Amino acid sequence: MGAVRRAVTEFELKFQIDPSHQAAVEAAVARGRSYRTRLRARYFDTADGALAAHRIVLRLRKEGGTWVQTAKAPTDGPLQRHEHNFELPPMGAREVPLPRIDRHDGTPVGDLIVKVLRQAGHDPAALELVPLYGTDVWRTTREMRTGDALVELAFDRGEVRSGDRTHALCELEIELKHGSPQSMLELAQRWRNRYGLWLDTVSKSARGERLANGIQHGPPTKAVQPSLKGDPSGPEVFRAVLNTCLAQILPNASEVAAGSQDAEHVHQLRVGIRRFRSALREMSDFAPQIDPAWELALVDAFRALGLRRDREHLRQSVQPQIEAAGGPPVAWQHAADVPEPADVVRSADFQTVLMDLVTASLPTEATEATDDASEEAPPARKLLRKRLAKLHRQVVRDGRRFEALESTAQHRVRKRLKRLRYLGEFVAPLFGRREAKRYLKELEPAQDALGKHNDDAVAIAAYREHAAHDGRAWFAVGWLSARQPDDAVECRKALDKIAEARPFWKRP
Repeated sequence: MGAVRRAVTEFELKFQIDPSHQAAVEAAVARGRSYRTRLRARYFDTADGALAAHRIVLRLRKEGGTWVQTAKAPTDGPLQRHEHNFELPPMGAREVPLPRIDRHDGTPVGDLIVKVLRQAGHDPAALELVPLYGTDVWRTTREMRTGDALVELAFDRGEVRSGDRTHALCELEIELKHGSPQSMLELAQRWRNRYGLWLDTVSKSARGERLANGIQHGPPTKAVQPSLKGDPSGPEVFRAVLNTCLAQILPNASEVAAGSQDAEHVHQLRVGIRRFRSALREMSDFAPQIDPAWELALVDAFRALGLRRDREHLRQSVQPQIEAAGGPPVAWQHAADVPEPADVVRSADFQTVLMDLVTASLPTEATEATDDASEEAPPARKLLRKRLAKLHRQVVRDGRRFEALESTAQHRVRKRLKRLRYLGEFVAPLFGRREAKRYLKELEPAQDALGKHNDDAVAIAAYREHAAHDGRAWFAVGWLSARQPDDAVECRKALDKIAEARPFWKRP
């Protein structure tokens, strides 16, 4: 039957490496007691992609002279995966084994595979799996102790292949073998700082799927609600929210860092950042380990990523409206001061805060002790009700006098409305999803009205600045400014309707 390796929950970070540092990283991993192995793998799925649809990976990999079948599946955390490895018995040098689902029977990932296959209409006992793509990698590996953890460093250089398509690989993986995740993350942070690495959540299997489908980047990742059950404590709520924010931020950041030109990747990355900043603001009492430096780094990245979006909005949306109204053309050229999104995401400040957030998402000894002593960590509902009610009152109060507010105060209303929406989405599972969905639907007209009003305010500022170089921009300043009062009235009307919405967090 072969030797069965135990089922584990894999915790691993993967980094991309700038070409100028690849040789140095490879040499650093090769120091000490390291070894180099050729890994040749083939990845399998059903013909209709039932496993990939649930982010399940099934592979056969030849590690030196040994074949190992591996199954992986996602867990609740954005960087953890269930993993089970099955070492096959020795076979001839030219023999190539076939995958079998039953090799993973009785493990969490094996049970999930069977469930997914049955849901898709497949019989796990009579299943034909097809090879989709493969990898051929030379891996340099070194185990080392850091703090109270044993970690494995793996430098991979090779390629992913699907048919006649290939994708070159050169990346560093740092995996926790046992011990403290915090110690592993401290080591990873040191390596990231030393070699300018950046986090990447795109696995080799995902690269292969993309090659097989003829695409370079994956779809943008949108927000999902956190998994909250029972009567969780404040720290439990915050960790769940942080994990769901990371599940949106990390994959979109990976695509942007890889050079994606899809504006939706940048947009969803900014949404993820904004959502987490709302959590920092409204749930600070739940997370005393919050570092104020996170907010500064996230604000800088958010603004830098938004500069290109604002410029494209001017060029593609606002300027055509100006010209349709009889205004002169104004050329919005690519500005040298607008950074490339990939550079923003790869920057040391942004990557550092990402690593800090990954660390914060893991339970610490203190929070584990709190979780075990529920009387020391009261349920979060009471404080969340207060937060939601306060935001609701502020939005309704300022909405009634929106036209009379200064522009900075109007912008503050918009930010509060966004925080109300995001906080409502975060905690909806605690108070009733249906009621929360109904309430959040009532916020949408005001969100749209305030979004348009804010876009025009941003455009006015941009045209006014541009007028110093091109006097034709003054027409746009005047035209946009003239419609601001009417837009403010529409905002007030939309905000008035929020007062009629039934707060979902109140007890029936």
